[in-house]
Order: sequence, then C-alpha cells, then structure tokens
Amino acid sequence: MNDGNRNVPANVVYERLMSASDPSADVRFMDMAFALGRRGLGRTWPNPAVGAVVVRDDGVVGRGWTQSGGRPHAETEALRRAGKAARGATLYVTLEPCSHHGRTPPCCDAIVEASISRVVSAMVDPNPQVAGAGHWRLANAGITVEVGLGAQEAQRMHAGHLRRLRDGRPHVTLKLAVSKDGKAGLAGRRPADITGERARERVHLMRAMNDAVLTGIGTVLSDNPQLTCRLPGMSERSPVRVVLDRMLRIPADCFLAKSARNTPARDTPVWVLTSDAAPESNEQALIASGMNVIRIGTRDGALDLSAALKELADRGISRVMVEAGPILSAAFLRADLVDAAALFRSPRDIGADGIDALEGLSLDALTGSPRLALVTTETVGDDTMETFE
Repeated sequence: MNDGNRNVPANVVYERLMSASDPSADVRFMDMAFALGRRGLGRTWPNPAVGAVVVRDDGVVGRGWTQSGGRPHAETEALRRAGKAARGATLYVTLEPCSHHGRTPPCCDAIVEASISRVVSAMVDPNPQVAGAGHWRLANAGITVEVGLGAQEAQRMHAGHLRRLRDGRPHVTLKLAVSKDGKAGLAGRRPADITGERARERVHLMRAMNDAVLTGIGTVLSDNPQLTCRLPGMSERSPVRVVLDRMLRIPADCFLAKSARNTPARDTPVWVLTSDAAPESNEQALIASGMNVIRIGTRDGALDLSAALKELADRGISRVMVEAGPILSAAFLRADLVDAAALFRSPRDIGADGIDALEGLSLDALTGSPRLALVTTETVGDDTMETFE
C-alpha cells in the first residue's frame, strides 16, 4: 500500500488472497462484481470498467458498473440502487474506490454516507490520485476494509487501466486468423475468408470490449474493413477505429470514410494517425469527411508504434485491439508491444503461395514468445481460438 506517511488503520487488511475454488459467499459476490464490471469494457474510457455489488444478510441489494463515458462510477450506481438497504451492508468492488474529487465527488464519501460497514476490494488502484488513499479513508471512517480477493482477475480485467498508468500506453491485444498451414491471405496479398461465422462473431464481441481497434493502411486498401461491432443490438458498442496511414492514402469512398461522414463522431469515430510528410490537402479532405487526423513521429521510415500508442493513451484509450495485416502485426511483435493475443486457427489450408501470417517472422514469434503464455484453447464453430497473455 502506498499510503505516504499515514498510519494504516487496524481495520484494513491487505493481500486477502483466496483461491477461485473457495466456496465462500465472498468469492461468489466478488465474481458477480467482475461480471458486472465487464459490461462496461470498451465503453468507460478514460476510466476503468469497475463492477460493484452491495450485499446485506447474504442477499444482493444493489448492483452497479461504470457507465458509458466513465460516469457514474460503479460504487455510486450500486449504492443508489441499494438505497437505505446499504446501511450495515458489505460492498464488493473490483478496484479501490476513488478518494479524490474529479467531475464527481469521491466514491469514498458516498460509501461512508451510505453507512456501509465493510468493503471487500479486489486491488489497490495504482492511480497516484488514489494509490491506497481510498482504502485508508474508508478504514479511518470505521469501515472494515479487506483487499486482495480476486486480485488476479482484477489485474486481468483492469489491464488497460494499469498499462496506461504504468507505461503510458494502452493494453494491446493482437488478433490473428490463420489457415491450417499458417497463412493469412492469398497470393498477391489478396484477402481470404479464413475463419467461419462463429469466429467472426467472437471477433465482433472482442471489438465491443476494447476502446479502440487499430489497423494499417494496407488492410484498408486490400480489405476495405468496417471494424465495427455488428452483433445484433450491439452497434453502439463499436470502438474507436484507428488507422495507421503514413501518407494519408485512405480512400474517400472506403467504408471507414463513409461511416465517419454518416455517424456522430462519438459513436464510431475514425482516427487516422499519419506523419508530418503527409499532404496537407489530404488531411483537410479527411477532416471534412468527419475523420480525426493526428500527426505523429516516424522511425525507420514507418510510423513510430510507441508514439502512436502514447497518443492514444493521452486521448484516454486504455485497451486496443490490433486487427491488421502481416506487416503491421509483425511490427507490433518486433517492438515488444503485444500484451495479449487471440489466435484463430482454421481447419482449412490456403496453400504454399499464400502469404504468411507475420511478415518476416514465423508464427512461433507469437506462440513461442517468452512474454506470452497460452492460457486457453477453445473450439469456436469449425475453428480453434488460442488465447495468450
């Protein structure tokens, strides 16, 4: 706990770690808080997607999760729904309640005012404005505070928030689809339908759970992607679309340009990251079509990926999904900027003349990476999905 020179009250317990198999009510209710928090993934930036549950006499009296745009916070939502039933209750929350004034008063104040008697918090918020101060204030007000239940899952769910605070960039998930023989497209860099419908639906869900989806100009020119979430009833969950385009070659009639013209900027925005060498006239045309053009630095003749991610983080983005071709995907791996990966494997071959999934790298650069471990393998329709973290 980073509590400065304060003395930690005796009724705050840190590193209360319990296994996921523990049948206790605490584990059940914290799992519920995690499930609620996941509802906000991709919608709450620049704030983390937090879940909270208010429990009294072993019954849930209030549920909450961080709302779109980051406000209201999960704790205040859960307390609002609990009302007077919150008095003497336990609050389960996936991240330390805030203790500082922002656009709204601190959640700690609302918790104390509601007369909550016990708070079970999954982890300390490393935000310097919080960093243990929330737990300290609650305990100092006479509330029993226990920290650490579900800590591993909390770090996974809040990975974007943690990465943005610690490294100044978003958490990056690389998505790849490969044929049985390890190819990502047809000869001549022509696109191919590699995976089936169920796998494509899973990718749409992944988009909805990220703040932004990032691709390169090569993919835009060859595939003309939409990069939206097109699951039934979930179009509003589409992420920010980000294109790396060093010379602003993005066509005015592509899907991304058309959607930028026809939808409100906050709904499905398109951000184009380019270099200082790109023509000013091209920039003005893209701006007129509703896109946001952002100039960043270059490295070795290409856009600087670290600078690109820092720019996104500065704008509040904490979770990015990279859906790109072999060149850009390989560049992210070479730059050691991949934090997680979803590898979809098709049972069909493309053939020796197909293009490799990673330009200049074998697929082992991902599957055998010392930084990434295979954590799950599952069947998705006719395809297989491997998840690395």
